Amino acid sequence: MNKIEFNTLVIRQSESLKAYARNFTRDQDDANDLVQDTLLKAVTYFKNFKEGTNLKGWLYTIMKNTFINNYRRVVKTNSFITKEEEITSANLVVSATKNRGENKFVMEDINHALSNLSEDYYVPFTMYFEGYKYHEISDHLNIPIGTVKTRIHVARKVMKKTLNAYKFSY
Repeated sequence: MNKIEFNTLVIRQSESLKAYARNFTRDQDDANDLVQDTLLKAVTYFKNFKEGTNLKGWLYTIMKNTFINNYRRVVKTNSFITKEEEITSANLVVSATKNRGENKFVMEDINHALSNLSEDYYVPFTMYFEGYKYHEISDHLNIPIGTVKTRIHVARKVMKKTLNAYKFSY
Protein backbone atom coordinates (compact mmCIF):
# COMPACT_ATOMS: atom_id res chain seq x y z
CA MET A 1 0.00 0.00 0.00
CA ASN A 2 1.39 3.38 -0.94
CA LYS A 3 1.08 6.56 1.10
CA ILE A 4 -1.82 8.02 -0.92
CA GLU A 5 -3.92 4.86 -0.49
CA PHE A 6 -3.09 4.83 3.22
CA ASN A 7 -4.01 8.51 3.63
CA THR A 8 -7.34 7.89 1.90
CA LEU A 9 -8.16 5.00 4.25
CA VAL A 10 -7.19 7.08 7.27
CA ILE A 11 -9.35 10.04 6.19
CA ARG A 12 -12.33 7.69 5.76
CA GLN A 13 -12.06 6.87 9.47
CA SER A 14 -12.27 10.51 10.58
CA GLU A 15 -16.01 10.46 11.41
CA SER A 16 -15.71 7.43 13.68
CA LEU A 17 -12.60 9.01 15.22
CA LYS A 18 -14.60 12.18 16.00
CA ALA A 19 -17.23 10.15 17.85
CA TYR A 20 -14.52 8.28 19.76
CA ALA A 21 -12.72 11.55 20.59
CA ARG A 22 -15.90 13.06 22.06
CA ASN A 23 -15.93 10.18 24.57
CA PHE A 24 -12.54 11.40 25.84
CA THR A 25 -12.90 15.16 25.70
CA ARG A 26 -16.63 15.84 26.18
CA ASP A 27 -16.07 18.97 24.07
CA GLN A 28 -16.51 19.30 20.30
CA ASP A 29 -13.54 21.63 19.71
CA ASP A 30 -11.19 19.53 21.85
CA ALA A 31 -12.45 16.41 20.07
CA ASN A 32 -11.67 17.97 16.69
CA ASP A 33 -8.16 18.88 17.91
CA LEU A 34 -7.63 15.31 19.14
CA VAL A 35 -8.77 13.90 15.79
CA GLN A 36 -6.44 16.26 13.96
CA ASP A 37 -3.50 15.23 16.17
CA THR A 38 -4.35 11.57 15.62
CA LEU A 39 -4.58 11.93 11.85
CA LEU A 40 -1.31 13.85 11.76
CA LYS A 41 0.48 11.15 13.78
CA ALA A 42 -1.04 8.39 11.65
CA VAL A 43 0.13 10.03 8.42
CA THR A 44 3.53 10.86 9.91
CA TYR A 45 4.12 7.31 11.15
CA PHE A 46 2.57 5.60 8.13
CA LYS A 47 5.67 3.37 7.80
CA ASN A 48 4.93 1.84 11.24
CA PHE A 49 1.54 0.55 10.06
CA LYS A 50 1.68 -3.09 9.02
CA GLU A 51 -0.64 -3.93 6.15
CA GLY A 52 -3.31 -6.39 7.25
CA THR A 53 -3.52 -4.81 10.70
CA ASN A 54 -6.83 -3.36 11.89
CA LEU A 55 -6.51 0.28 10.80
CA LYS A 56 -9.37 1.52 12.99
CA GLY A 57 -7.86 -0.17 16.06
CA TRP A 58 -4.44 1.29 15.24
CA LEU A 59 -5.95 4.79 14.93
CA TYR A 60 -7.93 4.37 18.15
CA THR A 61 -4.73 3.38 19.97
CA ILE A 62 -2.94 6.45 18.62
CA MET A 63 -5.85 8.63 19.75
CA LYS A 64 -6.01 7.09 23.22
CA ASN A 65 -2.25 7.49 23.74
CA THR A 66 -2.33 11.06 22.42
CA PHE A 67 -5.16 11.95 24.79
CA ILE A 68 -3.37 10.37 27.77
CA ASN A 69 -0.09 12.14 26.97
CA ASN A 70 -1.84 15.49 26.54
CA TYR A 71 -3.74 14.98 29.79
CA ARG A 72 -0.55 14.15 31.68
CA ARG A 73 1.16 17.21 30.21
CA VAL A 74 -1.70 19.49 31.33
CA VAL A 75 -1.77 17.97 34.83
CA LYS A 76 1.99 18.31 35.17
CA THR A 77 1.93 21.92 33.95
CA ASN A 78 -0.93 22.85 36.28
CA SER A 79 0.87 21.33 39.26
CA PHE A 80 3.77 23.76 38.73
CA ILE A 81 1.67 26.86 38.20
CA THR A 82 0.32 28.66 41.24
CA LYS A 83 -2.89 30.46 40.46
CA GLU A 84 -3.26 34.04 41.68
CA GLU A 85 -6.04 33.24 44.12
CA GLU A 86 -3.92 30.50 45.71
CA ILE A 87 -1.20 32.91 46.87
CA THR A 88 -1.79 33.75 50.51
CA SER A 89 -0.15 36.61 52.37
CA ALA A 90 2.03 34.06 54.17
CA ASN A 91 3.28 32.76 50.82
CA LEU A 92 3.95 36.31 49.61
CA VAL A 93 6.21 36.94 52.63
CA VAL A 94 8.17 33.75 51.92
CA SER A 95 8.55 34.51 48.22
CA ALA A 96 9.56 38.11 48.93
CA THR A 97 12.35 37.09 51.30
CA LYS A 98 13.98 34.70 48.84
CA ASN A 99 15.72 37.01 46.43
CA ARG A 100 18.16 36.53 43.60
CA GLY A 101 21.16 37.51 45.70
CA GLU A 102 20.77 34.41 47.83
CA ASN A 103 20.27 32.28 44.70
CA LYS A 104 23.53 33.62 43.28
CA PHE A 105 25.46 32.34 46.30
CA VAL A 106 23.73 28.96 46.12
CA MET A 107 24.55 28.62 42.41
CA GLU A 108 28.18 29.54 43.09
CA ASP A 109 28.36 26.78 45.69
CA ILE A 110 26.74 24.26 43.33
CA ASN A 111 29.13 25.20 40.51
CA HIS A 112 32.08 24.93 42.90
CA ALA A 113 30.92 21.46 44.01
CA LEU A 114 30.50 20.41 40.38
CA SER A 115 33.95 21.66 39.47
CA ASN A 116 35.43 19.48 42.24
CA LEU A 117 34.06 16.32 40.59
CA SER A 118 36.48 14.43 38.38
CA GLU A 119 35.54 14.28 34.71
CA ASP A 120 34.60 10.58 35.06
CA TYR A 121 31.79 11.62 37.40
CA TYR A 122 31.08 15.14 36.15
CA VAL A 123 30.13 14.20 32.58
CA PRO A 124 27.59 11.43 33.35
CA PHE A 125 26.13 13.43 36.26
CA THR A 126 25.59 16.59 34.23
CA MET A 127 24.25 14.65 31.24
CA TYR A 128 21.73 12.91 33.50
CA PHE A 129 20.81 16.23 35.10
CA GLU A 130 20.22 17.68 31.62
CA GLY A 131 17.70 14.93 30.89
CA TYR A 132 19.66 12.24 29.10
CA LYS A 133 18.65 8.65 29.85
CA TYR A 134 21.11 6.12 31.26
CA HIS A 135 21.38 4.24 27.96
CA GLU A 136 22.04 7.49 26.04
CA ILE A 137 24.85 8.42 28.41
CA SER A 138 26.23 4.89 28.15
CA ASP A 139 26.22 5.05 24.36
CA HIS A 140 27.75 8.54 24.30
CA LEU A 141 30.57 7.69 26.70
CA ASN A 142 31.00 4.16 25.41
CA ILE A 143 30.83 2.63 28.90
CA PRO A 144 28.48 0.03 30.42
CA ILE A 145 25.15 1.27 31.76
CA GLY A 146 26.00 -0.06 35.23
CA THR A 147 29.09 2.13 35.29
CA VAL A 148 26.97 5.13 34.31
CA LYS A 149 24.55 4.47 37.18
CA THR A 150 27.39 4.02 39.67
CA ARG A 151 29.14 7.22 38.60
CA ILE A 152 25.91 9.22 38.85
CA HIS A 153 25.23 7.75 42.30
CA VAL A 154 28.76 8.54 43.53
CA ALA A 155 28.54 12.09 42.10
CA ARG A 156 25.23 12.61 43.92
CA LYS A 157 26.75 11.47 47.21
CA VAL A 158 29.74 13.79 46.77
CA MET A 159 27.47 16.70 45.85
CA LYS A 160 25.22 16.05 48.88
CA LYS A 161 28.22 15.96 51.18
CA THR A 162 29.69 19.13 49.68
CA LEU A 163 26.36 20.99 49.79
CA ASN A 164 25.40 19.73 53.24
CA ALA A 165 24.94 23.30 54.48
CA TYR A 166 21.80 23.59 52.31
CA LYS A 167 20.21 20.41 53.65
CA PHE A 168 17.46 22.15 55.65
CA SER A 169 17.32 25.60 54.08
CA TYR A 170 14.60 24.79 51.52
